[in-house]
Amino acid sequence: MLRIALLPWDEARAHAAPIRFEVFVEEQGVPRDLELDRHDALSLHVLAFEQEKAVATARLLPDGHIGRMAVLRPWRGQGIGGAMLQRLMAAARVRGDREVVLAAQVQAVPFYRAHGFVATGTTYLEAGIPHQDMRRAP
Repeated sequence: MLRIALLPWDEARAHAAPIRFEVFVEEQGVPRDLELDRHDALSLHVLAFEQEKAVATARLLPDGHIGRMAVLRPWRGQGIGGAMLQRLMAAARVRGDREVVLAAQVQAVPFYRAHGFVATGTTYLEAGIPHQDMRRAP
């Protein structure tokens, strides 16, 4: 049974950091030192738990940026990313954010479009991976 939890970093870290390292560092080759940053302590973190095992994570920064969305391989394509995104958008709405922005990896752009985000600007490389900036009103 899927459970989505919105947590501060001190509660989320033990679950979120290993997921992000597996997806971004091990699978995608993002440099390890880029993965954890000072923004984590300032952000709201969403975690998805399947039978109490953390399987996905993302964060919402104070300025309305969504980032670090990662779903472990066996749980991809099951709607977990969409459920987490809805939870983060609801938090942004409650907080009064006028706009939510994110840098989507190019292969994830269709996912974000399906959730109402609009691509802006041109693609660019971030940590060697093509990205596209996207925006949506909460």
